[in-house]
Amino acid sequence: MRSSNTIAHKAHNPERKPFELPRYDEIALVLQGGGALGSYQAGVFEGLAQAGVEPHWIAGVSIGALNTAIIAGNAPEQRVAALRGFWESICHPLDWFGNLGSLALPLFGHNDLARRWASMWAAGRALTEGQPGFFAPRRPLPVAGLHKTPPSAVSYYDTAALKATLQRFADFERINDGPIRVSVGAVNVRSGNLVYFDNTKMRLEPEHFMASGALPPGFPAVEIEGEYYWDGGLVSNTPLTEVLRDADHKDTLVFQVDLWSASGNAPADFLDVAERAKDIQYSSRTRAITNMLADRQKHARFIKELLEHVPADARRSDPLFRLAETVADGSSINVVHLIYKNKPYEGHYKDYEFSIDTMEEHWSSGLEDIRASFSHPDWFTVPSREQGFVTHDIHRRAGEVPESDRNDLPTAHEPVDLQLPA
Repeated sequence: MRSSNTIAHKAHNPERKPFELPRYDEIALVLQGGGALGSYQAGVFEGLAQAGVEPHWIAGVSIGALNTAIIAGNAPEQRVAALRGFWESICHPLDWFGNLGSLALPLFGHNDLARRWASMWAAGRALTEGQPGFFAPRRPLPVAGLHKTPPSAVSYYDTAALKATLQRFADFERINDGPIRVSVGAVNVRSGNLVYFDNTKMRLEPEHFMASGALPPGFPAVEIEGEYYWDGGLVSNTPLTEVLRDADHKDTLVFQVDLWSASGNAPADFLDVAERAKDIQYSSRTRAITNMLADRQKHARFIKELLEHVPADARRSDPLFRLAETVADGSSINVVHLIYKNKPYEGHYKDYEFSIDTMEEHWSSGLEDIRASFSHPDWFTVPSREQGFVTHDIHRRAGEVPESDRNDLPTAHEPVDLQLPA
């Protein structure tokens, strides 16, 4: 078990002061999938680095897995620069036609339309041209029904270039032998089971991270030791469960960085429907997990309350009561939840819109949100075992997420009330 009395290392940016955290046994960074939105996670990590907060464990899915490889595959002082290099290498600058629309439309007072034009055009280029160092259109495409091909060839795009990009920006020896635990989720195509490739259990290679981001039918399945794997987001887009599985009897701080927001506006047209459906599909699992965890903590406290009515001799002598005491001890988990907030110009294509301008905006949003979170030092207090589980979200605190989306999750100021009978 790793722990420290104070996590306060020298900040990468001398203009910002290190942030002092209380003692936690585990500090985890959880990175959701979301394609081009993943540069938001890079911005969050830059804020963590500036504050001198280094995670013990990073768990990622899809684009979150690729960001995980870059972070864990570099020395602390090089991680932000490596993330910057990775994102700049896979994103397109606007071409002349995209620039023409984005520059001409404001002349007629259409500023919002200009930004939407640039975003839509960049997304269209990604569909037709692919992204450098990431994926390219597969030509010719396999023709359905005429002949069978390996799963690694059945896709609209070829991701072979991604392996070289990962090797360029991440040191896999460091990933496997460094201080950070790494877990990335993928789905076994044959069994349909979600599995986590973990550097405490195996040697991780670029293919493990590529498999985590192999979302069909766009990207092909990745073969690993005779089995084929797809994007872990097909089963669970947020690897929070994997971290919490190991959290028993630990004080754990989790920075959970989501790219899809459960709350949003009612759709007004078919394009809005497509965007809203993606948001709900890829965010709802996070809400279910946090609800489950809150229920588990309630049950642990309930058992603890019941044990107070059992004589001490019985608790010491009966193995069942001793086991119940272990369960009742539970854990203290603090989740700092950072959720990307949609921009007005974005649409259903936002997860494959890889323009440089949009990447920078996502990155800045992540950096702003983590800095705002650190402006509330009380959020980082270790919860008592009585509280068990608390969660914080800068947008919820600011009133940007409706009460209905809170799902009755306890906060640091709202201990669970079991309403035990007299």
